[in-house]
Amino acid sequence: MPLTTASHGRRAALAFGAAVGVLLCSAPLGAAAQDKYPSKPITLVVPQAAGGANDAIARVLAQRLSEQMGQSVVVDNRPGAGGTLATAALARAKHDGYTLLVTADSAHVIGPALYKNPGFDAVKDFEPVAPVATAGYVLVAHPSFPGNNVADLIRLAKASPGKYAIASAGNGTLNHLIGELLQKAAGIQLQHIPYKGSAAAATDVAGGQVPLSVQSLPSSIAFIKAGKLKVLGVVNEKRVAALPDVPTIGETLKGFAQAPWYAMFAPAGTPAPIVERLQAEVARALDHKDVVDKLAVVGCEPFKGTSAQLGALVQSDLPKWARVVKDTGATVD
Repeated sequence: MPLTTASHGRRAALAFGAAVGVLLCSAPLGAAAQDKYPSKPITLVVPQAAGGANDAIARVLAQRLSEQMGQSVVVDNRPGAGGTLATAALARAKHDGYTLLVTADSAHVIGPALYKNPGFDAVKDFEPVAPVATAGYVLVAHPSFPGNNVADLIRLAKASPGKYAIASAGNGTLNHLIGELLQKAAGIQLQHIPYKGSAAAATDVAGGQVPLSVQSLPSSIAFIKAGKLKVLGVVNEKRVAALPDVPTIGETLKGFAQAPWYAMFAPAGTPAPIVERLQAEVARALDHKDVVDKLAVVGCEPFKGTSAQLGALVQSDLPKWARVVKDTGATVD
């Protein structure tokens, strides 16, 4: 029997009602899931090896977030290709707030300029969550190195171009680029020796296999305190609290300074309520005295800010580091 106009209308009304019912039933489920966040362990992916600044910062943060959020927060180190491999993998991770990135500026805003295909878009593939910390960086040498400061290094390196080697955490890492910037600013030539992580590089400099390295304080402070490394200069704009008597490199090379930062990101598409919760929890953690004290021990400081401020920082740093890579001729080959 053919459908009448009236029966058509009734069926359409029933179908519409069913569709609305599905939407009404499903919407609260998503909201409820977000309200219960987190309901299982959270993983902080660190795209660098254990023992470096990013690893130390992430572990301090993870411990505090576990206590605040009532769920286990674990650190997963995934080094490789200057941090770009893990960053690219995180960009494709499920955007539910349970797999997050705690990364260094080197991987996020320098890697895209160094690698032809880093595997991610630093802006489009991520939701900025919050800045976390800044780290003290230093130029260190084995105690047998004949110089004791930046002026000595410049004099020695100019007398023997290419004679002295400088270790880094790997091609394309922040300490690699800082080393390149130093050479350009000072007009010297050093031999770059890339390692697989800051800890390995610091260990070999302390052991006398390589004379020089740019290191984060978390990866070098124990060697410095033990007298196995001497500090030629501080990379940051101001002297660091952990080494108040050590001059900055900028006190010798006017205008030379870097401020390495570390931050948390989530995959693009992560629900706004989850990002907002994480931002608030990070801010709360960075206000905690225990976190401040633990960061200070390894030469780091809290770096508080909003998701929007972190997004703006990424946007401004991408072209800045692209110019540095171009000007220094740094490569990952």
